[in-house]
Amino acid sequence: MRPTPHAPRLLCALSLLLLSAPGPAPAAPPPSWPKLAEKTADGFLVPQPNPQFQFPKDHGSHPDFKVEWWYLTGHLFGPARERFGFQATFFRRAGMPPSHGTPQSSRFRTDEIHLFHAALLDAQTGKFLHHERLARAGWEASSSTEGLHVRLGDSSLTMPDPAKEQFRLESTLRGEAGFSLLLEPLKSLVIFGKEGVSRKGNSETAASWYLTYPRLQTKGEIRIGNRKIAVTGQAWMDHEISSSQLTGDQAGWDWAGIQLEDGREIMTYRLRKKDGSADPASSLTWVDTQGKLTHFGSEEFRWEGCGAWKSPGSGASYPLPVELVCPDPTSGKTVRLTLQPIAFDQELRGKSGLAYWEGACRVWIEDKPAGSAYVELTGYSGDLSQGLR
Repeated sequence: MRPTPHAPRLLCALSLLLLSAPGPAPAAPPPSWPKLAEKTADGFLVPQPNPQFQFPKDHGSHPDFKVEWWYLTGHLFGPARERFGFQATFFRRAGMPPSHGTPQSSRFRTDEIHLFHAALLDAQTGKFLHHERLARAGWEASSSTEGLHVRLGDSSLTMPDPAKEQFRLESTLRGEAGFSLLLEPLKSLVIFGKEGVSRKGNSETAASWYLTYPRLQTKGEIRIGNRKIAVTGQAWMDHEISSSQLTGDQAGWDWAGIQLEDGREIMTYRLRKKDGSADPASSLTWVDTQGKLTHFGSEEFRWEGCGAWKSPGSGASYPLPVELVCPDPTSGKTVRLTLQPIAFDQELRGKSGLAYWEGACRVWIEDKPAGSAYVELTGYSGDLSQGLR
């Protein structure tokens, strides 16, 4: 029996309100953001409008910016109807801009930190494995400025042949599991945000360059213990470059990358203030079959949790499943999407930071199967603002 968003657990007052309430309010005027600063107070560059990217070089690292990540998620299928969800994220965080010089105590030691997170969900069993690793740039970790070659330990993300738009992901999870995947875009790279800048709040520095391949054909191998499984499927890939992701009054965010069966995608995020309200910088963007973007502001869509799952590990309570109500630019109608976790226990609990939920989901539109998604919920086990300002 398929899981259903109408299970008794989810028949809450909120879902009834969502089903009976009118659609999102009429479009409000866009927020009047302050002009972007050129640099942060500690000297890092701030993303500016109308960037002139040069690929494949700009798939690589940008050390003049403080925070950068390469993020991949996907849904994979094996020959015996196996289903898996995977996540891999390579983070780079600098302590000081390159213009401030390099520590002299060791020619191998720098203040640049690399962090790697990986997770694998076996949908058949509900087993969820995750792994993190932290290292300074040097022997164990690096990110090239000349093209995509990011590594930490024996996990890496590369472009094997810069002349081909293909990506290779290699990952291990504490020796318990791993995946080796080749990813090839089915849709061209898109850049989210107005004039190429994704604003994250009412601050002159809270912004990023947000580059995404919303749909990649994926094939390769998953290893669980001694078992190896050939898999195929589709993935999502983000590359985000920033020096300040959150403002002082924000505590975290809710994000979703949605791949619909009709060939369209949705990227949406709700930036949450400390009082629980949504920041006006929250956003929803449709990507049509040709890669054209249609943007909706914070007043034009609703993100609501319908129910709650409490982590037995961190104690955090996550608003799951997710109900998303938004305009459909193709039909012109308001639609309701339910993002239903394939398994609820997909929380990453690491030693280097706060726990967060990152999970594979099925997508329903008006209660009909419509696609797949990955959902990220952060800031529920503690305030993230200090780490991303």
